[in-house]
Amino acid sequence: MRVITGKARGVALKTPDGMLTRPTTDRVKEALFSIIQFEIPNARVLDLFGGTGQLGIEALSRGAKCAVFVDEREDACKLIRENLRRTRLEQDAQVIRSDYLSYLGRCREKFDIILLDPPYAEVFLENSIKRITEIDILQSGGIIVAERPLGKELPWDFPGYTRSKDYKYGKTLLTLYRKDG
Repeated sequence: MRVITGKARGVALKTPDGMLTRPTTDRVKEALFSIIQFEIPNARVLDLFGGTGQLGIEALSRGAKCAVFVDEREDACKLIRENLRRTRLEQDAQVIRSDYLSYLGRCREKFDIILLDPPYAEVFLENSIKRITEIDILQSGGIIVAERPLGKELPWDFPGYTRSKDYKYGKTLLTLYRKDG
């Protein structure tokens, strides 16, 4: 696992031991950032299920203004901090240890891009999209990027949001929701 391009291009990121974190493959990550490349410069990014931090780190490397990483596990937060140090991007980042719903419940910041890559077997993805669309933390025209396994359906309609087509990469789907306005 490495940073694909930008300021930290080629830096190898540390990966976790065990199966509690499933990092996004380089192929899917490259496709995702190709889709949103013009949204990234100067964006405020939320990586809601931080894991290794690779998605938010890629955004920072490509010119995002700042990134907030949220994960409920202390070992994941330590890993994100270590990967931020490796890439020398820690000055533009904040790592928060919290479960996603608690964080969303108290979040007062506004973001341009929200990256969602939660554990596949749970309902975290559906719940987080629903909650994000109910609260006002995404800038007008901002996007939510949702990664999910093939076969896991997502709702089409959220008031005030437009859903893109699904982008398929092997057994992974990417879906974008853009806040109207």
